[in-house]
Amino acid sequence: MAPPLSHQVADQIEQARQLYHRLVIVAGPPRSGKTSALRDLHEERGWPLVNINLALSEKLLELTTKQRALRVARIVDDIVHEHAGDTVLLDNIEMLFHPDLKQDPLRLLQSLSRNRTIVATWRGLHVGTSLTYAAPDHPEFRRFEEPQALIVSSGDVPGSSGAASAQENSA
Repeated sequence: MAPPLSHQVADQIEQARQLYHRLVIVAGPPRSGKTSALRDLHEERGWPLVNINLALSEKLLELTTKQRALRVARIVDDIVHEHAGDTVLLDNIEMLFHPDLKQDPLRLLQSLSRNRTIVATWRGLHVGTSLTYAAPDHPEFRRFEEPQALIVSSGDVPGSSGAASAQENSA
């Protein structure tokens, strides 16, 4: 029997500390245990858990659409830096994929992970060397080939890469 998802993520966090991008992505479909795993880590280890959708939406309210697209990366960076510690858990990152924000969510997460370990939930699949977000016909669909991150797949997804795989190239 496989260890709990939170333990799999914790193991990858330890490995990520040695990499250029200290990014761990917990990928899986909705209701596959991603949020529960991050909550468990928050309770067990005391790592900050940030709901990106909530924190970001509060800060974007008074900005125009153009201002939002220009400032979102800096705002997310500020949100992460508001939380002390070497490891930060990010949940509900769906807003980063919104077409109006014109962001590359993976690149944004990678930039956040240069100076601290970032663990982010990802509503999508990791199959082979590809990380996808949303269904192909969805406006927020994205496919990333060989993402530079450690990936933990949640849930029993046919064809997924299982517990974890490194797609990281050292600096």
